[in-house]
Amino acid sequence: MSRPDLNDPEARKAYIRELRRIGRPLRTFALGITLIGVLLAAAARYDRLPQWVPLLFIVTGGAFMVAAIVQRTSYHRRRMRGE
Repeated sequence: MSRPDLNDPEARKAYIRELRRIGRPLRTFALGITLIGVLLAAAARYDRLPQWVPLLFIVTGGAFMVAAIVQRTSYHRRRMRGE
């Protein structure tokens, strides 16, 4: 991979689009897991669901989101080094 030319507006836009695609499935999965956790937390008020179950989903979603951020950051660093 070559280093992107961030001085050219068109190349910068293309690089931003490229960065947005990095980790998108992981971020989408993290958002879905977190939303399930929030829905379970709302349902736990009316059901006999233990409170740790929704918390587990929310924490897992957060961990996947952090993993997606790390993946995108490491890609950006490698790309800026020209690797």
